[in-house]
Amino acid sequence: MPLTVNDVARFEASMPRLEAIAYRLLGSASEAEDAVQDTFLRWQAADVDRIEVPEAWLTKVLTNLCLNQLTSARARRETYVGQWLPEPLLAGDSMLGPADTAEQRESVSYAVLALMERLSPNERAVYVLREAFGYPHREIAGILDLTEAACQQILHRAKKHVAEGRTRTEIDEATARRIVGEFLAAATSGRTEPLVRLLTEDAVSIGDGGGKVPARAKAFEGALAVATFMRGLFKPGKAKRALVGGSPEVYATTANGAPAVVAVLEGRVVGIMCLEITPEGIAAILNQVNPDKLERATQRWAAAGDHGDPLFNAF
Repeated sequence: MPLTVNDVARFEASMPRLEAIAYRLLGSASEAEDAVQDTFLRWQAADVDRIEVPEAWLTKVLTNLCLNQLTSARARRETYVGQWLPEPLLAGDSMLGPADTAEQRESVSYAVLALMERLSPNERAVYVLREAFGYPHREIAGILDLTEAACQQILHRAKKHVAEGRTRTEIDEATARRIVGEFLAAATSGRTEPLVRLLTEDAVSIGDGGGKVPARAKAFEGALAVATFMRGLFKPGKAKRALVGGSPEVYATTANGAPAVVAVLEGRVVGIMCLEITPEGIAAILNQVNPDKLERATQRWAAAGDHGDPLFNAF
């Protein structure tokens, strides 16, 4: 039976929530959009008049589609070229979802999305549904076909895994921009010492080029190694300009709620560098330069309009 206008409207009303869940589960905006579209196709094929609670039905379908995707994604990432990082989302993107509580903000932070790659698909689903969206264990159990006790145990394990690797500190947007400004001033000073002072002793730098843009296969570890790499990265050079097709403009912004550096070339986002902040300093620099994972950021950047003057032109 074809969907009525009301049936379509009910699905569209759920889309923002479904997209936000899928993004947290998959770490990819494009894959999240695909999962939501597949959910709509199943909604279209269902006898919707017999579905008592559409929101619960849609959440269950979407979550299980994402679980299947996560299982196959693990196999794909074994052959991924270089380091794999999530797709960053710029401030204001609707797919970031709710941000009213610390748990909601944390669940979509770039650092935690990267950490969630360590979780099993079920651990990730329980963590996201409970921490980010406040689903009771009873409903999560129904979505995943588990017992409530099993869900509680899975959540305990998931939170433990995330907490073991978490060092992030919440900061406001003004502080984030100040930190980015200080970081860029140090990175472009031509010296390593100012950068070392901003970094934690065990700081790391990870880049994801997806085999399409040069990025080191292994992380840089330790303040001196990271500072040396950053000094070289921001040093002007013809080879770098030739590689990206020009000299990108650099802006201070936020991505996934954290301080970030965004590089823009002729309206196209060519890199997003997320800074993981701790009370001791910058603990991680996560640099996304895979063009496939920057398409949504480019759209968001264009839609946001005036960004003010760039801090400088890179390279």
